[in-house]
Amino acid sequence: MFERVGAEESAALEALAWKVRGELAAAGLPVVAPGLDPVLAGGAEVDIDDGADAAGGVFVAWQASPRLRACASRAFRLKQLDEPVLRHSSVVGAAMMQAITQVLASAGFSVEDARDEYRPQQLRILAGPPSGQRPVWSLRDDELALPGWQDGHDGGAG
Repeated sequence: MFERVGAEESAALEALAWKVRGELAAAGLPVVAPGLDPVLAGGAEVDIDDGADAAGGVFVAWQASPRLRACASRAFRLKQLDEPVLRHSSVVGAAMMQAITQVLASAGFSVEDARDEYRPQQLRILAGPPSGQRPVWSLRDDELALPGWQDGHDGGAG
Protein backbone atom coordinates (compact mmCIF):
# COMPACT_ATOMS: atom_id res chain seq x y z
CA MET A 1 0.00 0.00 0.00
CA PHE A 2 1.25 3.49 -0.90
CA GLU A 3 2.18 5.56 2.15
CA ARG A 4 2.63 9.31 2.13
CA VAL A 5 5.03 11.29 4.27
CA GLY A 6 3.64 13.05 7.32
CA ALA A 7 2.30 16.59 7.31
CA GLU A 8 5.54 18.13 8.57
CA GLU A 9 7.70 16.46 5.92
CA SER A 10 5.12 17.24 3.23
CA ALA A 11 5.28 20.93 4.19
CA ALA A 12 9.11 20.79 4.05
CA LEU A 13 8.98 19.27 0.54
CA GLU A 14 6.55 21.95 -0.59
CA ALA A 15 8.77 24.70 0.84
CA LEU A 16 11.81 23.24 -0.93
CA ALA A 17 9.88 23.05 -4.21
CA TRP A 18 8.86 26.71 -3.91
CA LYS A 19 12.49 27.71 -3.25
CA VAL A 20 13.57 25.78 -6.35
CA ARG A 21 10.86 27.42 -8.47
CA GLY A 22 11.86 30.86 -7.19
CA GLU A 23 15.55 30.32 -7.91
CA LEU A 24 14.89 29.06 -11.43
CA ALA A 25 12.55 31.99 -12.13
CA ALA A 26 15.19 34.39 -10.80
CA ALA A 27 17.62 32.89 -13.33
CA GLY A 28 15.15 33.80 -16.07
CA LEU A 29 13.91 30.30 -16.82
CA PRO A 30 10.22 29.74 -17.44
CA VAL A 31 8.73 27.68 -14.63
CA VAL A 32 5.64 25.58 -15.26
CA ALA A 33 2.92 26.46 -12.76
CA PRO A 34 1.98 23.51 -10.53
CA GLY A 35 -1.05 21.75 -11.94
CA LEU A 36 -0.83 23.42 -15.36
CA ASP A 37 -1.51 21.01 -18.22
CA PRO A 38 1.91 20.37 -19.85
CA VAL A 39 0.39 20.76 -23.31
CA LEU A 40 0.10 24.49 -22.60
CA ALA A 41 3.65 25.41 -21.61
CA GLY A 42 7.29 24.53 -21.48
CA GLY A 43 10.00 25.21 -18.94
CA ALA A 44 11.23 23.87 -15.64
CA GLU A 45 8.69 21.59 -14.01
CA VAL A 46 9.15 21.07 -10.28
CA ASP A 47 7.35 18.02 -8.96
CA ILE A 48 6.87 16.67 -5.45
CA ASP A 49 6.65 12.93 -4.84
CA ASP A 50 5.29 12.70 -1.30
CA GLY A 51 5.69 8.94 -1.03
CA ALA A 52 7.27 7.70 2.17
CA ASP A 53 9.90 5.68 0.30
CA ALA A 54 13.27 6.09 -1.41
CA ALA A 55 11.60 7.40 -4.58
CA GLY A 56 10.06 10.40 -2.80
CA GLY A 57 11.31 13.97 -2.83
CA VAL A 58 11.48 17.06 -5.01
CA PHE A 59 12.30 16.63 -8.69
CA VAL A 60 12.96 18.95 -11.61
CA ALA A 61 12.32 18.11 -15.24
CA TRP A 62 12.69 20.24 -18.35
CA GLN A 63 9.68 20.45 -20.63
CA ALA A 64 10.65 21.71 -24.08
CA SER A 65 8.07 23.75 -25.94
CA PRO A 66 4.82 21.96 -26.73
CA ARG A 67 5.75 22.11 -30.43
CA LEU A 68 9.14 20.42 -30.01
CA ARG A 69 7.55 17.76 -27.79
CA ALA A 70 4.80 17.15 -30.37
CA CYS A 71 7.33 16.77 -33.20
CA ALA A 72 9.47 14.34 -31.19
CA SER A 73 6.42 12.39 -30.06
CA ARG A 74 5.18 12.09 -33.64
CA ALA A 75 8.53 10.84 -34.91
CA PHE A 76 8.74 8.29 -32.10
CA ARG A 77 5.15 7.14 -32.56
CA LEU A 78 5.76 6.64 -36.30
CA LYS A 79 9.01 4.80 -35.51
CA GLN A 80 11.02 7.41 -37.44
CA LEU A 81 13.98 6.89 -35.15
CA ASP A 82 16.43 8.61 -37.52
CA GLU A 83 14.49 11.88 -37.42
CA PRO A 84 16.79 14.75 -36.27
CA VAL A 85 14.09 16.01 -33.91
CA LEU A 86 14.59 13.01 -31.62
CA ARG A 87 18.32 13.68 -31.19
CA HIS A 88 17.74 17.41 -30.87
CA SER A 89 15.03 16.98 -28.26
CA SER A 90 17.31 14.73 -26.22
CA VAL A 91 20.22 17.18 -26.47
CA VAL A 92 17.97 20.07 -25.40
CA GLY A 93 16.80 18.12 -22.35
CA ALA A 94 20.34 17.16 -21.32
CA ALA A 95 21.63 20.72 -21.79
CA MET A 96 18.82 22.21 -19.73
CA MET A 97 19.34 19.68 -16.93
CA GLN A 98 23.03 20.61 -16.83
CA ALA A 99 22.19 24.34 -16.76
CA ILE A 100 19.55 23.87 -14.05
CA THR A 101 22.03 21.83 -11.99
CA GLN A 102 24.59 24.64 -12.18
CA VAL A 103 22.05 27.36 -11.36
CA LEU A 104 20.74 25.52 -8.30
CA ALA A 105 24.21 24.48 -7.08
CA SER A 106 25.38 28.10 -7.32
CA ALA A 107 22.41 29.12 -5.17
CA GLY A 108 23.31 26.55 -2.48
CA PHE A 109 21.03 23.63 -3.37
CA SER A 110 22.21 20.02 -3.25
CA VAL A 111 21.26 18.37 -6.54
CA GLU A 112 21.80 14.95 -8.10
CA ASP A 113 20.56 12.96 -11.07
CA ALA A 114 17.24 11.32 -10.17
CA ARG A 115 18.69 7.88 -11.04
CA ASP A 116 15.19 6.57 -11.57
CA GLU A 117 14.02 4.78 -14.71
CA TYR A 118 10.66 6.48 -14.30
CA ARG A 119 12.29 9.93 -14.20
CA PRO A 120 14.73 10.02 -17.13
CA GLN A 121 16.67 13.27 -17.48
CA GLN A 122 15.38 14.59 -14.17
CA LEU A 123 17.09 15.99 -11.11
CA ARG A 124 16.46 15.19 -7.47
CA ILE A 125 16.79 18.14 -5.12
CA LEU A 126 18.32 16.81 -1.91
CA ALA A 127 18.38 20.04 0.09
CA GLY A 128 18.06 23.78 -0.20
CA PRO A 129 20.50 26.47 0.85
CA PRO A 130 21.44 26.61 4.54
CA SER A 131 18.69 27.82 6.84
CA GLY A 132 18.65 31.59 7.14
CA GLN A 133 20.53 32.16 3.87
CA ARG A 134 18.55 34.65 1.84
CA PRO A 135 18.54 34.34 -1.94
CA VAL A 136 21.06 36.69 -3.58
CA TRP A 137 18.20 38.24 -5.54
CA SER A 138 15.99 39.02 -2.51
CA LEU A 139 15.17 42.63 -1.67
CA ARG A 140 17.62 44.35 0.64
CA ASP A 141 16.53 46.67 3.43
CA ASP A 142 18.07 49.70 1.67
CA GLU A 143 15.89 48.99 -1.38
CA LEU A 144 12.76 49.27 0.73
CA ALA A 145 13.52 52.62 2.37
CA LEU A 146 12.00 55.65 0.66
CA PRO A 147 14.04 58.89 0.89
CA GLY A 148 12.44 61.40 3.27
CA TRP A 149 10.28 58.78 4.99
CA GLN A 150 12.86 57.25 7.33
CA ASP A 151 12.21 59.49 10.31
CA GLY A 152 8.42 59.65 10.03
CA HIS A 153 8.05 63.44 9.62
CA ASP A 154 6.94 65.46 6.62
CA GLY A 155 10.35 66.99 5.79
CA GLY A 156 10.08 70.13 7.90
CA ALA A 157 6.69 71.49 6.87
CA GLY A 158 4.69 72.12 9.91
